[in-house]
Amino acid sequence: MPDPLQLLDIPSLLSDEERAIQATVAAFLADHVRPHVASWFEEGVLPRELARELGKLGVLGMHLEGYGCAGTSALAYGLACLELEAADSGIRSFVSVQGSLSMYSIRQYGSEEQKQEWLPRLAAGEAIGCFGLTEPDFGSNPSGMRTHAVRDGADWVLNGAKTWITNGGLADVATVWARTEEGFRGFLVPRGTPGFSTRDIKNKLSMRASVTSELVLEDVRLPESARLPLATSLRAPLSCLNEARFGIVFGAVGAARDSLQAALDYAGTRIQFDKPIAAFQLTQRKLASMSVQVNTAMLLALHLARLKEAGTLKPEQISVGKYNNVETAIAVARESRTILGANGISSEYSPLRHANNLESVLTYEGTSDIHLLSIGHALTGIASFR
Repeated sequence: MPDPLQLLDIPSLLSDEERAIQATVAAFLADHVRPHVASWFEEGVLPRELARELGKLGVLGMHLEGYGCAGTSALAYGLACLELEAADSGIRSFVSVQGSLSMYSIRQYGSEEQKQEWLPRLAAGEAIGCFGLTEPDFGSNPSGMRTHAVRDGADWVLNGAKTWITNGGLADVATVWARTEEGFRGFLVPRGTPGFSTRDIKNKLSMRASVTSELVLEDVRLPESARLPLATSLRAPLSCLNEARFGIVFGAVGAARDSLQAALDYAGTRIQFDKPIAAFQLTQRKLASMSVQVNTAMLLALHLARLKEAGTLKPEQISVGKYNNVETAIAVARESRTILGANGISSEYSPLRHANNLESVLTYEGTSDIHLLSIGHALTGIASFR
């Protein structure tokens, strides 16, 4: 069956270079990820060695400039995220956290010494990073965080806990956000620092091909050189989240497209009542409706990418993309599963795995409710969540 995005000839809206980058990422995933990802999901693992392969591919921090990063356009990064999440949301999450949270926080707010020390290694996949903002009692309201840092002579001493941290158990360095007497600040905490430990979260029903962890900081002593010098308020971590949310806008399209593709392929070959189920009106209605939704979501993603490249993309516009495209993707994944019938609950087919993963995407980096309130704030000028 043809690519569902051919319905509106969306590939014609891309440059040759953009199509080439997308094809390169898709080919890598076909060889290195797709044959194994169902097993990784079932076993609840993500092989650490995949980081170096992704580094060789050039997708880690690919939208950043210098320090071993590819410096691609926002749209090229989005297309890579689309293909990564078409394979599995956990793979896209690894790349998003590495590039748009860990690396972006260092690139945007770090010292030159911090950039030189970490960015080339992170870009190559030789080191792995994570981003510690969410806490057990504070998710949607990061301003209430309890993790704190106090000065002790020339050093800082950190205490607190973070949870639901992607890459936490794999990370060589964590960007940790803490409350100080001067306001919110960011710190780079290398693995092995005394008092710093991680514990992986088990028994997940979603994002199983992803390492999700708790970070514990007990009297963690850091030098002043570990502080991100340009991060002087909560705006710093929130700007990092906007970078990652942009990747989600495209990633969700990938999960939806892959689910729909699985349904199209199955409907064309599954015979009932002496003909393929694609010949039945109810099935065609589902396929047509989903194709319109996926193409519409892709057009929205393309528009936001062009705004980002022009330097005019606003946070509420990212909220529109994250809300719409994730809601669309989870609906398409669930509907695609119905076309697969009983086979749809098998790991041989991707839609139910995507639907499970998207339950996490629906929640992290801003729940759908919070994004709707962000949009409402932009429309009315009233911040209803404060």
